[in-house]
Amino acid sequence: MKLVEMQLNEFVKILGSNAPAPGGGSASALAAAQGIALTKMVTELTIGKKKYAEFEVEMKDLQEKAAVLQEELLVAIDEDTVAFNQVSAVFEMPKNTEEEKKERQKAMQNALQGAAMTPFKMMEKIVAALELTQKAIGKSNTNAASDLGVAALNLKAALQGAWLNVLINLSSIEDDAFVLQYKRDGKELVTKGSTLADTIYQKIIEII
Repeated sequence: MKLVEMQLNEFVKILGSNAPAPGGGSASALAAAQGIALTKMVTELTIGKKKYAEFEVEMKDLQEKAAVLQEELLVAIDEDTVAFNQVSAVFEMPKNTEEEKKERQKAMQNALQGAAMTPFKMMEKIVAALELTQKAIGKSNTNAASDLGVAALNLKAALQGAWLNVLINLSSIEDDAFVLQYKRDGKELVTKGSTLADTIYQKIIEII
């Protein structure tokens, strides 16, 4: 069964068990999905309201984009665990001969790169989600303003969590160019996303 298809209590139980996966990556994806879902909720509570008629077109656009990101981040819950399992599977490969050792090493490096790229792609989606959330401020239902703040908090936690998962995999990758690229690009995403999240949170504090 896919993680995303589990009951909430089932997911939390397996998350808190001695099973190595799901772990922080899948938890980060869930937090991100919750964050953008809250942003989508705010657009839903704004669309059709006369008070916000001038923002109707923009809110509908945000709603559609948020819906896409919500689904993609839900998929990421399982993608992260799949990537981890692919790394774990390499440990089962034989290493009796030099040829087998070389194949095992190559497979491990490929799996580690995949395990680093998965949360990195999640980070890109999270920053996009934060950008959508920011656009909703001042144009959406003020009765749900606090939900945009909670969305930002969830998305920031998810962003930083995904970054930790990128870093832990990069630490075992031998391709220096790959490591350099993803460290550089990842830092940029963390800085941009964290700044966005903090800005959103502060604006919401001022509104409410």
